[in-house]
Amino acid sequence: MRREQAAVLVALRRTDLPWIEVRRQIEYAGSAAAVVDELAVSATPSLDDLNFDLESALVAAEAEIDGWLADGIGLVTVLDADYPAQLLAVHDHPPFLLYRGALDPGDAEGVAVVGTRQASADGLRLAAEVATALVHAGRPVVSGLAAGIDGAAHRAALHAGGRTVAVIGTGVRRSYPAGHRELQEQIAVRGLVLSQFWPDAAPSRQTFPMRNAVMSGFSLATVVIEASHTSGARMQARLALGHGRPVILMSRLLVHEWACDMARSPGVTLAESATDVLSAIAEIAAVEKAEFHWV
Repeated sequence: MRREQAAVLVALRRTDLPWIEVRRQIEYAGSAAAVVDELAVSATPSLDDLNFDLESALVAAEAEIDGWLADGIGLVTVLDADYPAQLLAVHDHPPFLLYRGALDPGDAEGVAVVGTRQASADGLRLAAEVATALVHAGRPVVSGLAAGIDGAAHRAALHAGGRTVAVIGTGVRRSYPAGHRELQEQIAVRGLVLSQFWPDAAPSRQTFPMRNAVMSGFSLATVVIEASHTSGARMQARLALGHGRPVILMSRLLVHEWACDMARSPGVTLAESATDVLSAIAEIAAVEKAEFHWV
């Protein structure tokens, strides 16, 4: 397994192909080691490519993985049995995930609770109520560790004694925002911090939409508490529908044109309260079971 994981990393670092294309080729072959020698050479090879020592690169990648493990960072690739099955089901799943904490197949029953960073007091209260209700129903709470709604959902889940998963837009060695460092550490101890980026990757304009796509694919459904038309939570709702995942919009969002438009889409439910959210999730889970999905 370690050699295959190392081959995935080497292929991603050496190729000039998009990561999703590299992932497709690895999945098609059923082995990264079988295709890494082709992927690790540029379409227009330079002298460095021609002199590239693949075996040395693989040995170095294996040592790097061991170093991550010693630092409490786990690695799972698309070739590993413990890669989240619910995430594999969406078209844009990443080739690998790095994490702190523990992977759990039960996270397939988790629900994403997301919203704006500039949350109102009522929005923060509602996020906490929804997260608490989900925990009492035995469901993990998934969110993005951002300020505002995300932080309120994570904290409420921990306070209720439940499991929460933070899908982050940086590497696992970083904390963003910096004020959530302690919260991130608590989640790593009691739940899971998940990233699709290299351990020291900094936040950027591109990483957060990618984070939202993984959060959508990782979750049974997405609940949007508060979000403007520019919010990443709105983007996640759109991504979730593209993934075939249900979206629950809190009715307070209907002051926004985008929410009114989305509310008319198949797969979208409106909710007034945490009780409504639980009822909608129960119906979603029943449909998933009836269709022999992963839940």
